[in-house]
Amino acid sequence: MTGGFARVGERQVHQGHVWRVVVAEFESPDGQRFQRDIVRSPGAVAIVALMFDAEGSPSIVFVRQYRPSYERVIVEIPAGMRDVDGEPTDTTARRELAEEAGLSAERVELLVELYPSPGLTDSVTTIYLATGCTPVERSLHGPEEEHSDVVHVPLDDAVAMIERGEISDAKSVAGVLLTARRVAAGDRG
Repeated sequence: MTGGFARVGERQVHQGHVWRVVVAEFESPDGQRFQRDIVRSPGAVAIVALMFDAEGSPSIVFVRQYRPSYERVIVEIPAGMRDVDGEPTDTTARRELAEEAGLSAERVELLVELYPSPGLTDSVTTIYLATGCTPVERSLHGPEEEHSDVVHVPLDDAVAMIERGEISDAKSVAGVLLTARRVAAGDRG
């Protein structure tokens, strides 16, 4: 559904390692022409690893890592770019869970697909819920991951961290809140 808008064309102005930047030209329903800068992206995946302790209390696995774009350490759910051509999103999510958090999931279920920044990029982030997780060897790539920490946070504490602004990464906020809602409704994955 385009609402009567049409893309007339685009030209690439930058090619990065993963993303491209284009200047795209559009026409509005009343015939006005306008241009927008758009970051073209292969998309990303994220995965909420839901675990339960011996008493049945739920927790979420996070990765605490430095993010150069914000120049700070961010607490976020495991995630990664869709950088392997043809790889299904659930396979990418499982791979990222193993690489970043050192976990393998018995079950992976789609939670949501979201548009992280629709005014800037065409990227889609596909978020999964992982349950039945068991430890595997981490496979870290790059300095940020090599200096990252895996942290297990009780689900209620994770929600409180969101409310206090300690977790502000959009995919993590969406994934944690959707998971909390499911757990509150009695769904244990």
